[in-house]
Amino acid sequence: MPPRRKVRCITVRAPNFTLSLPARGSILELAFATSVPAQTGALLVPVARGEDSLEIPVTALGTDSLLSDLKALGATGKHGEITRVLRDGTLTIAFGLGDTDDIDAEAVRRAAGVLARKLNGVAQATITTEFGVRPIVEGLVLGGYAYSGLKGSGSDTAGGAEGDADSATPDAVTVTVVGSDAARDEFERALIVAESTALARDLVNTPANILYPESYATVIREIAEQSGFEVEVFDEAELEAQGFGGILAVGKGSVRPPRLVHLTWKPENATTSIALVGKGITFDTGGISLKPAPNMEDMISDMGGSAAVVAAMSAAARLDTPAHIEAWVPLAENMPSGSATHPGDVITHYGGITSEILNTDAEGRLVLADALARASEDNPDYLIETATLTGAQLVALGTRTAGVMGSDEFRDRVAEIGRSVGENAWAMPLLEEQEKELSSPVADIRNVHNSRMGGMVFAGLYLSRFIADDTQWVHLDVAGPAWNGSSPWGYTPKRATGAPVRTIVETLTELATR
Repeated sequence: MPPRRKVRCITVRAPNFTLSLPARGSILELAFATSVPAQTGALLVPVARGEDSLEIPVTALGTDSLLSDLKALGATGKHGEITRVLRDGTLTIAFGLGDTDDIDAEAVRRAAGVLARKLNGVAQATITTEFGVRPIVEGLVLGGYAYSGLKGSGSDTAGGAEGDADSATPDAVTVTVVGSDAARDEFERALIVAESTALARDLVNTPANILYPESYATVIREIAEQSGFEVEVFDEAELEAQGFGGILAVGKGSVRPPRLVHLTWKPENATTSIALVGKGITFDTGGISLKPAPNMEDMISDMGGSAAVVAAMSAAARLDTPAHIEAWVPLAENMPSGSATHPGDVITHYGGITSEILNTDAEGRLVLADALARASEDNPDYLIETATLTGAQLVALGTRTAGVMGSDEFRDRVAEIGRSVGENAWAMPLLEEQEKELSSPVADIRNVHNSRMGGMVFAGLYLSRFIADDTQWVHLDVAGPAWNGSSPWGYTPKRATGAPVRTIVETLTELATR
């Protein structure tokens, strides 16, 4: 595959990781300038749909005579519309923001994402930031992400994984982002967050025969060492010795044993302690409760929560976030075999709570329970956990909106933060009436309630049993948002999306500065 395109950044600790992955996604190269360079390359100009006609809501980059040319070409300014015009030897690419009354940071971010996939044939370009540095940077980096995987050198990868023209990503494009000197820090931060989101996408997109618990733990160690935080890996012997029964139960059906990875970021100026937990099922067949065969290949995405946590930890370290952050990442492969856990088995989690397993395809909550119990043991001020946990999340909220459960005030705030950064999220209750359904005749709790109703919130209720009483916590179910099985849209590519990295990073920043 072609080499990964590098991102230029100012004073970033480790902008390009060297990882033992056979393939990485490609992203645009961005540079920052405080004035329009002499050699601009293509000019990237936002346009909008005004009350009467097309409008150009910027004044830089020689747009004074551009309006009539764009109108002559039929440009309307509708969101996602791309119009090219050659003027005096300079290519101008206009990208639509939609109705002027509807322009906000997310509209700009999505429009920049569409633009990033339409820069074919452009080697250099310049864009100004009247609508903010952050949405422009995040839109261009995330929208221009493309993962070619392990295709041979003779494969045609220009049209995306399934020949979708909208998946195409330009080759060797450098975009200069022009802003005030005061915007340098915002540029750097946005680039780190966007690159971290792309890192999560890389991890999720990697096939399960390459990224399994042991090899995944190795990659996480590489990320930790290059980001500047500490890492500790627990193998199956250590998991057995310390009583991590949930992780062991899920991983026992595979020839590839499970792991638990512990990450620590503890700067000297930290005043707040935060725990992160992310589900890392590197492949989920459902175990003995086997999933249907159609679309099972998408179950490489069942480690999306862990990828988001690892990437968020990397971003937090690179941003020098002033908080003590401990992450616990349980990794297992859920496979059917003669040694696999059976429906009806009773297991003992870390900390002593027992679970009756009614359905081995409800495995994510089993590994999370162990990690949550261990994370709670340190009495963090806040605990953030995320997982591609339930199909019920998609039934309740669709493919683009995460379900958020947990402590009422913190839950509501994290859902609000998710919406503010463009990762839609909605607060959901933990239902009192489901407490009885959680009980088991042979164990402390059971892992499913054998009902079609309220499956997402039942899973949240199950996880709540492993949280310390005085800890503010949230559970983000991103079963839908972490994986895009349809065509690219906005700055979201096909396959792995990187959700909810940006929500977690924004939450960490807010908590650290309280």
